[in-house]
Amino acid sequence: MAELNEEQEEAASFIDGICAVIAVPGSGKTRTMMERIGKLVKDHGIAPESVLGLTFTRNAAEEMRSRLIPVLGDQASRVMLSTLHSFCYWVLKCEGRVFEILSGKDQLIFMRNILKQLRIKNVSLGMALGEISLAKNNLITVDEFRDLYEGDKIGSRISDIYETYDLQKTKKMLLDFDDLLFEVYKLFSSHPAIKEKYSDRFTHVLVDEFQDTNPVQMELLRSLISSSVEGGSLWVCGDDWQSIYSFTGASVGNILNFGTSFEGSKVFILNLNYRSTPQILRACQNLIQHNVRKIEKTLETKNQDGDQVIVLEASNEEGEALNLVAEISDLISRKGYSHKDIAVLYRANFQSRTIEEVFSRLKIPYHIENGVGFYRRFEVKVLLDYLRLIVNPDSEQGDEALMSVINVPNRYVSRQFSSDLEEFAQKRGIHLYAALKSMPIDVPYLRKFMKEFRKLMDPLTQDSQNQNPADLISLLRGALDYDRWISDEDIPSPDDVKIQNIDQLQLSASRYKDIQSFLEYTDSFEQETSNDKEGAALMTVHKSKGLEFPVVFVIGLLEGICPSKKGDIEEERRIAFVACSRAMKHLYLSYSLNYLGVPAKKSIFIDEAMGTK
Repeated sequence: MAELNEEQEEAASFIDGICAVIAVPGSGKTRTMMERIGKLVKDHGIAPESVLGLTFTRNAAEEMRSRLIPVLGDQASRVMLSTLHSFCYWVLKCEGRVFEILSGKDQLIFMRNILKQLRIKNVSLGMALGEISLAKNNLITVDEFRDLYEGDKIGSRISDIYETYDLQKTKKMLLDFDDLLFEVYKLFSSHPAIKEKYSDRFTHVLVDEFQDTNPVQMELLRSLISSSVEGGSLWVCGDDWQSIYSFTGASVGNILNFGTSFEGSKVFILNLNYRSTPQILRACQNLIQHNVRKIEKTLETKNQDGDQVIVLEASNEEGEALNLVAEISDLISRKGYSHKDIAVLYRANFQSRTIEEVFSRLKIPYHIENGVGFYRRFEVKVLLDYLRLIVNPDSEQGDEALMSVINVPNRYVSRQFSSDLEEFAQKRGIHLYAALKSMPIDVPYLRKFMKEFRKLMDPLTQDSQNQNPADLISLLRGALDYDRWISDEDIPSPDDVKIQNIDQLQLSASRYKDIQSFLEYTDSFEQETSNDKEGAALMTVHKSKGLEFPVVFVIGLLEGICPSKKGDIEEERRIAFVACSRAMKHLYLSYSLNYLGVPAKKSIFIDEAMGTK
């Protein structure tokens, strides 16, 4: 294993006290962190059980574990390496708390029932969960939330929801993920002896990705080191230039103000990049220099010179995707790269549609990294299933489609009703939609909903041959109030990612004159092409965090997308910085002159990165 460089060695050799390691992309911060744990245990006789390494994702925690084994061998398993949420779960269980985790679909159903119980219609499910999560991450209790929004009608209703949500969870012995942190914070605040038990046990605390901490996480870290700094340490690493999670409550101020928050602390800078060429780093430096709130540092590398950063211009999204295909073909045939060396990064999920279509059509293998292909995304698939039912109700495909859409939007269809419908159809040798039209329905509300469903569908199925798919999608969106349902907002925002996905679906459908042709096209996305782990990786910039690729294409660099209309310009610039800094050998910045059929403006970030702004 190569020796640590001078700056890494200095950071890894820090023993007692508090320090922050500000590490630029590709500077070996994880290795430095693991080497420090090795030095604590092997050189200074610290018991492995006294060391706590914290990060924010399960994948990062597993990566830390795999990197510690070569350093510590068998002793690595004695060091607690964990996400902060898992650590808090462990603390609560150690203290005898009995609870189950409320998450995912169960949490949505739980909250939906509370909104029904309180008869609240002017607060959406997403807004309620989002505001409560933000409150807990900012250490705001129910009473404080109520005081904060006194006189605000919506805020007051959310206060009622917050209170009921917490009471009902307590009754059922449930905690959501935000509760894990909040409950440990309250436990440590109200029981100093318990807090000291853990701070005495973990005398050396290390935290990765510190720039992603929010207020409750920051206070938990303070609790762990409050009584153990004498003869102990807090060692954090991160990069303010890569702070891109403000939507989760993370505050870049935690790393920017580290010296003020922890007086007497030391700061180390790791600015030697092992990943990228000087040309790519110059573009990254040019870009981030335009931020005002930042820790000044200079990206350096000993890597050899490479190709200049390339800007790709196209007339529209299809042209942009074709540009990528041309460049990829050249990289593979002339420069010896393989498809798996290549990543295509974008600001938001809806931007993948055109790339997927063109890659699929021209047989460029790809996969969506930790995500779902465009035509398999829930809000898109439901509308496609409506089209399948309309064009072919008396078929097995129609049966599958009906079961997919019968309860979307919610028509309160139970599993029992679905089972009865299937049994009724089977006995008579007919398909499900025909059965739905003839089966007696005893339950009044179901009878009413199914009558409304047939009233919408009957004329559409009868005239399916003359229907234009794009017009039909538009009609369904209006008749079903679909945009409001999928966005869970009374007034859907055009910037909502799910709405942008179905806008893209409608745009794709507009190229076809009949439903069957469009469905055959969407079904033609071959599984082996679109889920090929040896193929190019397509992902959002946020998903790419912590990864690196020899070749990176950053697409859709347009004003209004990156930077996003809603985002803080400095955070948007950090997102673009993270995207560019994933590239090792080749970086392409791509944009189109028109987007969704209207003229578009090139992102300011392109000129900034190229040094022309």
